[in-house]
Amino acid sequence: MENNHRGIILNYKKYLPVSDKTPIVTLREGNTPLISAPVLSAFCGKNVKVYLKYEGLNPTGSFKDRGMTMAISKAKEEGAGAVICASTGNTSASAAAYSARAGIKCIVVIPQGAIALGKLAQAMIHGAKVVAVQGNFDDALRIVCELSEKYKICLVNSINPYRIEGQKTAAFEICDDLGAPPHYHILPVGNAGNITAYWKGYKEYYAHGKTAYLPHMFGFQAKGSCPIVKGKPVKNPHTIATAIKIGNPASWQKAVEARDESGGIISAVSDSEILAAYKVLAAREGVFAEPASAASVAGLLKLAKEGFFKTHKTKEMKETVVVCTLTGHGLKDPEIVIKNIKYPPIVPAKIEAVMKAARM
Repeated sequence: MENNHRGIILNYKKYLPVSDKTPIVTLREGNTPLISAPVLSAFCGKNVKVYLKYEGLNPTGSFKDRGMTMAISKAKEEGAGAVICASTGNTSASAAAYSARAGIKCIVVIPQGAIALGKLAQAMIHGAKVVAVQGNFDDALRIVCELSEKYKICLVNSINPYRIEGQKTAAFEICDDLGAPPHYHILPVGNAGNITAYWKGYKEYYAHGKTAYLPHMFGFQAKGSCPIVKGKPVKNPHTIATAIKIGNPASWQKAVEARDESGGIISAVSDSEILAAYKVLAAREGVFAEPASAASVAGLLKLAKEGFFKTHKTKEMKETVVVCTLTGHGLKDPEIVIKNIKYPPIVPAKIEAVMKAARM
């Protein structure tokens, strides 16, 4: 059967700032599954339906590909010979892959020791020039911003408006799949570009008459890295969820606008809550997502425990629909599994020994 999905630019061209002159650089990103989550739904209560937008099935394993196809396509249209980004991992992998596809040089600046090996491996195998700095993500972002201005290298972090344009297409897909927006959309928040992009997408579909209402946007940061929750930058952020380990988000103000305009919240979850959600996703729903992704589900479980979905139900709502975005694939950060899951036992190569070890 022919797959008609051609990537997010061709699928949603009329909603994107592209023209017939734009050279489309695509790996057929997008069209990621919206997976029903019966275990999470049951935990949230009667008539609550939870879905997982599994962005880990994008070409490089994260939602970043949506924005990167736009950013790299526009960079090529504008004649850029090189692009640059700061990254805690996923951005570097995506920028490197799409740059390789476009035939453009890619420079990646990462914080030393703060990037998962799976993501670093991707950036390196795609041929990016990777440089680690003695500092955190915010230091890396400051440096790439200065370099892009000084040397006219195209910056492809989410400060680049084309990144947000591409990422908003995930909201379009959700509405197309469900036939309507969810009532609540829950996301991890790191640099805050994703919550900004989803809200932009939902608003645009509503403005075009494609939907009849707008969702409430709920964002969750890690407690050790929650500048928006605290209302001030975090100088030394810390969390096991390295993808959201950011102390001064580039899209801070836009994220606050998304929260306020949608009647949502931005709160925090602990590393232990993130790990618990991470394990529930894999062991009970069969979905393996990176730790940062699990922040959205940790937020969902926290809301459910507090009775949120019971107290915020109206008579008009026969069913409360919730979407949690899972931003990246679990194989991005396998070290977390090894550190937090008991290693398999080693037994003699005999049936009885295997059965005993497997407790059959």
